[in-house]
Amino acid sequence: MSIAPYIKEIGRGKEGARSLSREQAYDLMCQVLDGRISDLELGAFAIAMRIKGESVDELAGFLQATRERCLPIAAGRPLVVLPSYNGARKLPNLTALLALMLARAGVAVLVHGMPDDPNRVTTAEVFGHLGLAPAEAPSELQQRWSRGEPAYIRTERLCPPLARLLEVRWVIGLRNPGHTVAKLLDPGAGLRIVNYTHPEYGRLLTQFLQTTEAHAMLLRGTEGEPYADPRRTPRMDIFIAGQLRPELGVATREGVLTDLPSLPPRCDAATTASYIEAVMRGEQAVPAPLQQQLECLLHAAASIPDTRTPAHAPTA
Repeated sequence: MSIAPYIKEIGRGKEGARSLSREQAYDLMCQVLDGRISDLELGAFAIAMRIKGESVDELAGFLQATRERCLPIAAGRPLVVLPSYNGARKLPNLTALLALMLARAGVAVLVHGMPDDPNRVTTAEVFGHLGLAPAEAPSELQQRWSRGEPAYIRTERLCPPLARLLEVRWVIGLRNPGHTVAKLLDPGAGLRIVNYTHPEYGRLLTQFLQTTEAHAMLLRGTEGEPYADPRRTPRMDIFIAGQLRPELGVATREGVLTDLPSLPPRCDAATTASYIEAVMRGEQAVPAPLQQQLECLLHAAASIPDTRTPAHAPTA
C-alpha cells in the first residue's frame, strides 16, 4: 500500500498543506514503522512533516501506532518516564541525576533514548560511566526498580521500528516526527516528563496533553533534555488526566539564580558522571531548579488516581 495520498495532503508546503485525521495519521505511522513503504516515500514523509509541523491529532495517531509496537512494560507501581533524545553540547547532561534522585525517593523511573549521538553527550553514556548498564528485557527493568535504581532502556530494545525511524535523521540531515513521538512516549502509562525547546511547541504540547488526558510534567528542557536548567527555574506545568493543575506546578523564576550552582567545567560523560556521584553523596549541593523539579514530580505522582490492577511483570 502506498502512502502517496497522505503525502499529497501534508506535502503542499507550509501554507497549503492539510493535517491528517487521527485515524489517517495512525495508518500512516503503522505503514512507516512496519517498513511497508519505499525509501523514497519515507524521505518524502519526513521532509513534508518537517515543513508542515505536526497537529494534535497527528501526534495522537503517530503515538498510538508507536506505543502498540513497544516492549510491554508493567511497573506494578507509579512510574515516572524520562524520554532522553537530545543529549548535551554546552551544559552537563543531568537527566541521570534527576533519575537517580527520583529513584532514591522510592519512585520507579524509566529512562529511554538513543545510545549515541556524534555531536552530543547522551544520557546512555553518562549512565555507563555511573556503572548503570541498560536493561535488555522487562524482567531487568523490574530488577533495577527492586534495587532502588532507575532503569535505562535503549530505543532499539524498547521499540525497534521507532529507532530505525530516528536513524533516518543521519541520512537526510533533518529530524522527523519520530523525534517528537519519542519524547512523548510513555510505554508504562506513567507520569511522563515532556520537554520542548521552542515556545510554539510548548503550546502544541499543552493541547496534546489536554486532548489525550495525559499524566505529565511539561517544561522547557535543557538543551532538549527533560531536566530543569540548573542555572534558572523554568515553568513546570503538571497535567493529571489532561487537566492542568497549577497548584502542583512551579512558576517561572525570572532571571538567573543569585547563587549559581557549582557545575563541572566540562560536559563530557565521565566528568558529568563524577559530578552526579558527588551530588548523590552530598558532597555537592543539588541545583535548586532540579530540587524543585524533584519535589514537583513527587507531588504529581502522588496525585495520580490509582486505577491499576495487580499485574505480573511480563517476561522477555
